[in-house]
Amino acid sequence: MLKIFFLVFMAGGIPVAVAMAGASLAYIVASGSLPPFVVIHRMVSGIDSFPLLAVPFFILAGNLMNNAGITTRIYNFALALVGWLKGGLGHVNVLGSVIFAGMSGTAIADAAGLGTIEIKAMKEHGYSTEFAVGVTAASATLGPIIPPSLPFVIYGMMANVSVGALFLAGILPGALLAILMMLTVAYFAHRNGWGGDVKFSSTRFFKAMCELAVVIGWPLLMWLLVAKLGTPPQLTVFAGLASLFVLDRIFRFEALLPIMTPVLLIGGMSTGLFTPTEGAIAACVWAMILGFAWYKTLSWKMFVKVCLDTIETTSTVLFIVAAASIFGWMLTATGVTTDIASWVLGFTKEAWVFLLLANLLMLFVGCFLEPTAAITILVPILLPIATQLGVDPIHFGLVMVLNLMIGLLHPPMGMVLFVLARVAGLSFERTTMAILPWLIPLLLALVVITYVPSLVLWLPKMFF
Repeated sequence: MLKIFFLVFMAGGIPVAVAMAGASLAYIVASGSLPPFVVIHRMVSGIDSFPLLAVPFFILAGNLMNNAGITTRIYNFALALVGWLKGGLGHVNVLGSVIFAGMSGTAIADAAGLGTIEIKAMKEHGYSTEFAVGVTAASATLGPIIPPSLPFVIYGMMANVSVGALFLAGILPGALLAILMMLTVAYFAHRNGWGGDVKFSSTRFFKAMCELAVVIGWPLLMWLLVAKLGTPPQLTVFAGLASLFVLDRIFRFEALLPIMTPVLLIGGMSTGLFTPTEGAIAACVWAMILGFAWYKTLSWKMFVKVCLDTIETTSTVLFIVAAASIFGWMLTATGVTTDIASWVLGFTKEAWVFLLLANLLMLFVGCFLEPTAAITILVPILLPIATQLGVDPIHFGLVMVLNLMIGLLHPPMGMVLFVLARVAGLSFERTTMAILPWLIPLLLALVVITYVPSLVLWLPKMFF
């Protein structure tokens, strides 16, 4: 009866969060087995979670970066590094998304923030609008794979696994996705005879490479000083951060400090300096320092607007989580999850077959549900089966999130489609067709990530 209520509400066009909470309430009232206040109690307890505090702060950090002119700096840095290659702005698009993914944690923020700059620049350089939209949409999926990631926070809370381990697990798959997308850009550039979009400048390229060297070398130097030479950790990190600002002031780097955001987050979490939730707060503080004090591109009026936008987005996400909490509890209490597990395990006891079926299901669900809602519904159903078949929950989390990110790119509910159609001024149908070729590298990466778990689990096993 619970499933029937839910399907009826969904068929009536009711938002998924209201449908989940409404179906649970209708079932309780109809059955008379529990008092109706249980719905409110379970919804409140579902969001009474310390890890979920990371959600508003990561959203705020991404919004601050978007509004403080950081996206323009990232774009210029990527342009200096790879803009001179054949199909240059396509490569810039992917590399820019890789960098911005380390700040926002959402695909939609990437598409709306960098996408606006990238699509405009690509159209001005003679690229077709369809190609610009396709590469922007595909690269936007990197946002939730490369840490930090809001879907990972939701999954970690639902699956009771380490959010920090999930963040580390996303690094190598994110790199694989970026490489496959850049190879796809190179293929289109070779087929269409495209050249570079900016003249190669040894000065700009060398400066960008120096920024990259600092980003890679800084955490290694901190580790060497603390672990090998025994310097005081807090004093060493403080002095190291001060040296970054000095270098940025002397050499006037384009995006050194913004690029350091994911390095500071991952470094702090993997060394135990702070939890993912505290890391989200640290990301906000870092963004405010850059916006208010260093680059001076953020005003208090903009800050108030950013906070209001963050409250609106956070309310939507947490309402979905709260509604899914009571719905998932009711699915378990009524035996639905047990019945599904028994049916799947009766059909197959091979992990690879289950992963294939789960991928098909999640791709289908991603067509209709927003990722947060899909995660909160699917985790109680699929994770127990995956665990029984020996699939690591961290590995399964990566597979689930990537499936749902691909779902953002195709109809009928792909939010990235709607965002980019508005940004590029394309019809929904043309936007959909533009994205189709880019599903090939995404699905190829999905297959590799699904059936090569060592790619996902290598880094988490080193630190957790």
